[in-house]
Amino acid sequence: MSEFIRKPNAADDKYSRGVVGFVTSSDEFPGAALLGITAAMRTGIGMVRYLGPQRVADLVLVSRPETVLQDGRAQAWVVGSGVPVDDVDQSARIRKLVSEKNLVVVDAGALQIVDFKNCAAKCVLTPHAGEAAALLTSLGHSITREQVEADPITAALLIAEATGQLTVLKGNRTIIAQGTKTYQFDPAPAVLATAGSGDVLAGIIGALLAANAESILSGDAELFDVVKAAINLQAQAAALASNDSTVVALDIAEAIGRVVTTAE
Repeated sequence: MSEFIRKPNAADDKYSRGVVGFVTSSDEFPGAALLGITAAMRTGIGMVRYLGPQRVADLVLVSRPETVLQDGRAQAWVVGSGVPVDDVDQSARIRKLVSEKNLVVVDAGALQIVDFKNCAAKCVLTPHAGEAAALLTSLGHSITREQVEADPITAALLIAEATGQLTVLKGNRTIIAQGTKTYQFDPAPAVLATAGSGDVLAGIIGALLAANAESILSGDAELFDVVKAAINLQAQAAALASNDSTVVALDIAEAIGRVVTTAE
């Protein structure tokens, strides 16, 4: 995990440490942006951009004034968390990003917004079982949530094949699938079963993609391994956050920094 955590050195500036952008949240679901952004910042990323509704931007700035509310260059993007499929403005931003050669974490509502047959981006898809069933059904593979939960490895492989993208099927034992390759994690800390933990994971993945973008695009680092590191980082943060308190998603996001500082 530690090889993909980019700690600053004397030659760094905020851009060289990595810039990650977020197209997340809506007026109906404003919290997702704050959770993902906080998680990304706590990995040690150099800059975070946010594009979205003004109400959400105002909320983000209250808690995370470091956020840049301006479009611009980013090495990776996180899209879809807290975005309804009928949100016209956010949907347009998401479609534009995946029509270009970006690194993009596609979460929640964006799973139904992105046309994967006409997608130029290198994506990481992060569905839970219900979203996986909906995505597969939309792609012509009729399947229920119960069927996904009964055989999650097959479902993850099917999504990866149908979309051509790396897939993270979230659950108690999260699965990564890319092509014919899979990895199933040990059972996650039970405290991850809390609202917003998926938004936190999307932020972590986005940050590690941004920090390692040059290596990923050159082939020096495997996307599969970077994503695997992000999932392990969330699990460690969740375990740490639960040491002396009950846990909500923002606690997990804030604990990431303490894990990063001790990573060897």
